[in-house]
Amino acid sequence: MSDFEFVPTQKQVEESNIFRFMKKYEISSLPELSKKAKEELEWFWSEVDKDIGIVWDSPYNQILDSSKGFAQSKWFVGGKTNIYKSTIEKFVKLTPDKVAYHFISEDGQTSKLSYRELDQKVSKLANGLKSLGVKKGDVVAIYLPMIEEAILAILASAKIGAIQTVIFSGYSTDSLHIRLEDCNAKILFVSDGFCRKGKSISQKETMQKAIQQTKVEKTIIVNYKKIDEYEKSENIVFYDDLTKSQDSVCETEIMDSEDPLFILYTSGTTGKPKGVVHVHGGFSVFAGHQAAYLIDLQAQDVLFWPADIGWITGLVWNVYGLLIMGAGSVIYDGALDYPSSDRVWKILSDYNATIFGISPTATRLFKKNNEEPLKNFSLDKIKNIPTTGEPLDEDSWWWLFEKVGNKKIPIMNLSGGTEIGGAMLSVFPGMKLKPSTVGIPVPGMNLDVVDDDGNSVKNENGYLIIKSPWPGMTRGLLNDDKRFIETYWSRFSNIWFHGDYVFVDEDDLWYMRGRTDDVINVSGHRMSTAEIEHTVISHEKISDAASIAIPDAITGEAIVVFFVADNKNDSDLESTVSDFIGEKIGKVAKPKFVFQLSDLPKTRTGKIMRRLLKSKLLGKEIGDLSSLENPQILDEVSKIG
Repeated sequence: MSDFEFVPTQKQVEESNIFRFMKKYEISSLPELSKKAKEELEWFWSEVDKDIGIVWDSPYNQILDSSKGFAQSKWFVGGKTNIYKSTIEKFVKLTPDKVAYHFISEDGQTSKLSYRELDQKVSKLANGLKSLGVKKGDVVAIYLPMIEEAILAILASAKIGAIQTVIFSGYSTDSLHIRLEDCNAKILFVSDGFCRKGKSISQKETMQKAIQQTKVEKTIIVNYKKIDEYEKSENIVFYDDLTKSQDSVCETEIMDSEDPLFILYTSGTTGKPKGVVHVHGGFSVFAGHQAAYLIDLQAQDVLFWPADIGWITGLVWNVYGLLIMGAGSVIYDGALDYPSSDRVWKILSDYNATIFGISPTATRLFKKNNEEPLKNFSLDKIKNIPTTGEPLDEDSWWWLFEKVGNKKIPIMNLSGGTEIGGAMLSVFPGMKLKPSTVGIPVPGMNLDVVDDDGNSVKNENGYLIIKSPWPGMTRGLLNDDKRFIETYWSRFSNIWFHGDYVFVDEDDLWYMRGRTDDVINVSGHRMSTAEIEHTVISHEKISDAASIAIPDAITGEAIVVFFVADNKNDSDLESTVSDFIGEKIGKVAKPKFVFQLSDLPKTRTGKIMRRLLKSKLLGKEIGDLSSLENPQILDEVSKIG
């Protein structure tokens, strides 16, 4: 008999959006819904569209067109819409005075916007952009921290039919330049500086160098922390000057369902970043589906999910999905543990957040700091805890479940990607849970696990594939059709190969085992880096870990483990860690090298940069370190050989 650590109450089941949807169509269970959605794909997505209330200026005449093949699928063909109409424009009529956003800066400054105020400010900026000559199809680049103007720039671009590309504000000159150049951005938004852990961060020099030899015509400067000084010129426009005299009413551009909404860049394992393209129609329906059914976002909810809008997580749940549901969000610009380690818990308590999104890396940080949030803060309003970004280890799952959820709240672990448009695997309301599971394939997506020959497997690790189209799938990689085909469609015929390594247990619960390029092959034995790392982290003296593969003349590949001790005074734990791995997984998994570090190299969003550990260890080119929160950690890694 299966051991489920979380069993939902009847109230948790019946009050969810997914239960309401199933009840409407007399569907008795999630497996039944998944089966029906798989067999009647077009019926399902059409009903989702109606259920979440997407606004169409002209109805579509065909739900799905795959006549040119799975890879070239189009959704809601012939339909006319604009995602703005299904978000702000819709709710400014229904709930104009409801707070859409609370904004908090690291130094404690706060502000808020109702749906009415949001609509007015978006319209003023939209008119300002039009005055600069921005029109439908132009690309607007947004290189801003997590502030009010970043949200406004995203929405104003969508409203007038411009294509937005949000670029993480921590990126370097080279990273910014390659994105501006690739998408031919016409406008660039940048701040006059921001703060991280009390330190002033300038964007001026980075911006000035990055726009060289690009097609950026105007740079719009947002007044934020007054770190950088600018002079108005033909190419420099101040945000406040641009918007102050504009009309607060602006007509929304009517778009075709397949017109581009945004380009979001995601790093490839090799080569330049991939420009992932998403469109108005399909993404509207998919983002609403993600918000409504996966994390159960409802109009009365307040979401606090500190995920940067430069990532798909931020765009789906902090912007478009949130606003399609007419809910509210708290947007925080700053480090999660500054000025004190209880910053996150205080925000959750002060704003009565009902949904708390967090990354596995941040969870491990809280766990390492021995946080006890329930002892000092009222978190009883929280109903769901979604988490994504990388595989969630069991120890971190238990920490969230016990220390934040008080063993009463589901940990809604989910997995997807920029190219997916959100999540493809998720825990759903009403599910019985085991530690670290990513739940089930989201209804409306046809997933499977296969071996090297494409045969379905269960109770063993395999490759994740997608067999049918879905509305949120990218319409390709910008300027690189060849790479699109090679990356996702070359492994199996007419099947999306995502590159994830997964496992499905006897109860049909799915688990992430890492990326296929993170699978280590030692003497013919295949292991995932995630499995190794989760094993190391389960040791009572270890708080975090990363593993990589390096070439080995005898075994083909060898395992290298980096770890962080729970107590910084603990040392000489390398042999302990090595023996522990051998005991828990087997002798074949014992690493060739084990290194203790004071921390792991991480981006400002908490992603562990294993690639940099490998490059430093092997003496290879390190490359751009601008997105790292702690680049000095790499100095602790010595070259081998």
